[in-house]
Amino acid sequence: MLILMNLNSPRQDIQNVKDKIISFNCTPHEIPGASKLAIGITGPSEHLIKEEFQLLSSVEEVIRVTKKYKLVSRQMKNDDTIINVNETIIGGNELTIIAGPCAIESREQIFDIAGKLKEMGVNFLRAGAYKPRSSPYAFQGLKEKGLEYLCDVKREIGINIVTEVLDQSTISAVAEVADIIQLGARNMQNYALLEQVGKTQKPVLLKRGMSATIEELLLSAEYIVSQQNYNVILCERGIRTFETATRNTLDLNAVPVIKKNSHLPIFVDPSHGIGIWDKVPAMAMAAIAAGADGLIIEVHTNPEKALSDGLQTLNLTTFRELIQKLQELAPVVNKKLNLSKHE
Repeated sequence: MLILMNLNSPRQDIQNVKDKIISFNCTPHEIPGASKLAIGITGPSEHLIKEEFQLLSSVEEVIRVTKKYKLVSRQMKNDDTIINVNETIIGGNELTIIAGPCAIESREQIFDIAGKLKEMGVNFLRAGAYKPRSSPYAFQGLKEKGLEYLCDVKREIGINIVTEVLDQSTISAVAEVADIIQLGARNMQNYALLEQVGKTQKPVLLKRGMSATIEELLLSAEYIVSQQNYNVILCERGIRTFETATRNTLDLNAVPVIKKNSHLPIFVDPSHGIGIWDKVPAMAMAAIAAGADGLIIEVHTNPEKALSDGLQTLNLTTFRELIQKLQELAPVVNKKLNLSKHE
């Protein structure tokens, strides 16, 4: 159920509505919009009677939300969610690029890449300290030492950090460093982890599972948002199909479908989505044309020697060329490429 009130409603009227919701053993969620204050309700809301809430002061409308996912749905909040990360805006008319290597390999490597990306105007560095891999014998990341390097990069270069949590035991350490916490595809349905990450109140980048439906992705986001953390970025990163010519099948259908059904921003990861570096720029452009709010792209100074995912990783020259193309494309879809500095 969704209760709509005027943005200027007296605080006592808002509290009266929330108290009534709590009296039914449900949880109220304040969701300010551009023109209305929405109070979403989770829990056994089937027992609530619409008319009882319509009689309360300042209540303008009471709506039944029909989706399984409540708080992330367009029914709950019609306006697009805008996320502010250290004065850099994600969503709305902004087109944001997150770039960097799959994994941190050394202090020298991550400083080199971060510095060059910063020079290009990239505001977000992605790099894995913990790397959940399909094979137990593959490179698993530098772990705590990698986080230490990221902390140094953040302080000395001044770039926002996006890095992945491995499990609940790594949340605290990652949250201290990350400006955006990444939840990888393999953890999309780790519901206990989703809830604990939500409690950090840090922005979260949630990747779609390799065999997950769009509805399952949105339900996973609901776990995070149910912890009063509305700063969630969804990410399409390719799904597993019968096709073997590419690493995954990049489901760009998901972008407009999610835009219609959810207010959360949606990014696309063309690197994992196709898995072949020279095809990544084309899929990145297609993602923006489809309506994505941003991209997460793997970039390395020497992809041939990368310890993980080198085949899908762009070198700096190719990435720079892609940035130039995105600058030309962004106005066509009524967006502005969010760079701190243009070369």
